[in-house]
Amino acid sequence: WSSDVCSSDLCARPARLLVMTYLLWALPTLAVALAILSGKVKVTHAAVLGVCVAVPVAYWSGPAQVDLASAFARGGWIGATIAPYIFGGLLFWQVAGKAGPASQNGLPHPPEGMTQNLAATKRSQRRQLFFACFLVGPFAESATGFGVGMLGTMALLGRHGLAPRQLMVFGLLSQTFIPWGAMGSGTMLASVYARLDPAVLGLYSVVPVTLLMAVWLPLFWRTAKDAGHAPSKRDALEDIAWLSVAIGLLAIATWALGPETALLAAFAPLIVVRYIADNHPSRAALAATARRTFPFAALIVCLVGLRLVPGLNGVLSDALRIQLYSDLPAFSPLKHAGSWMVFGALVTLAGRRLFSALRPEAIAAWNNGKNAIYTVFLFSIMAEILSASGISDASAQAVAHNLSTAAALISPLVSGGLGD
Repeated sequence: WSSDVCSSDLCARPARLLVMTYLLWALPTLAVALAILSGKVKVTHAAVLGVCVAVPVAYWSGPAQVDLASAFARGGWIGATIAPYIFGGLLFWQVAGKAGPASQNGLPHPPEGMTQNLAATKRSQRRQLFFACFLVGPFAESATGFGVGMLGTMALLGRHGLAPRQLMVFGLLSQTFIPWGAMGSGTMLASVYARLDPAVLGLYSVVPVTLLMAVWLPLFWRTAKDAGHAPSKRDALEDIAWLSVAIGLLAIATWALGPETALLAAFAPLIVVRYIADNHPSRAALAATARRTFPFAALIVCLVGLRLVPGLNGVLSDALRIQLYSDLPAFSPLKHAGSWMVFGALVTLAGRRLFSALRPEAIAAWNNGKNAIYTVFLFSIMAEILSASGISDASAQAVAHNLSTAAALISPLVSGGLGD
């Protein structure tokens, strides 16, 4: 590593010792990565290990003196602003997606209005493959996260007699809109450390996602062909057109609304249009579907409205606003999408007169999301420790200086290797 970017203390060290210093600084990240790659350690436990390694490394070898108590508090605050997305999304999806109490395994199911069988023809079945993989699956993943979109996609397609490997590929394709998964909580967290506006970071994310569709769409066609649903040229062009419109609307919604609710707002009307075009439902069937999916539509309208109505956005942001740190996100409960998800679940239960279902549904949502919530808190604390000690900044400068423009190219590979 070049000494041009290190502190005066580091620059005085021999080159070999300098390399050892950077390797020492990488130990917390390597510990987490190796623990997860072993397949024997849960992500939450790996995050605990990362924090335990980061504390001594930062305290005794960091370029700057670190206040561990402050780092823990700041990391905890960041986690607290992200956790409502996770819990609220899961709770609302469970409550709005079905009319009864929590299911036995606690997993939410796709809304019934989105799971109607298409006509039993090859072409209509092939159209449902696209509908499940690139519209319903991402929508469910955006509302909840945790692979629920994949489970919903596989549930939709499980009745078509697909081979397990084909079903797995289709399920994984529903995860291609990762920056907007779990109400964009990952993008919101990344924006804190990137010092970027979440809407800007989300908009930047549209570019790699669009480029990757040049891989995912041919994989979809290849797998569909292998399953006996080979697309014609017309089908392929239709898929490209739908996906282009979806990504275009997603980009606009991300810029206007931010990554939390962008995919929900962009894909909801597309799902409705596609459902009507594929099923040609009668007026009675359409009315029944509208009643079942009304909670989703109402919540999306509210989330979009509170951000676009002049003056309302500012009023809700300022009301009950809590900001413990000037350089970290504030918590505005009247604007936070996670709070609105919880409120939407309560209103839905009240409208269906299912107050007794609140406790089991809340427990199910917590059980499904608690590991992700713990992990967010732990990784936020670990990131704050490395940042406060100067390790993150010094390491980034060294990578940028030694790799130059290649640093931008290697970043996605490092991110993909160490987590999604």
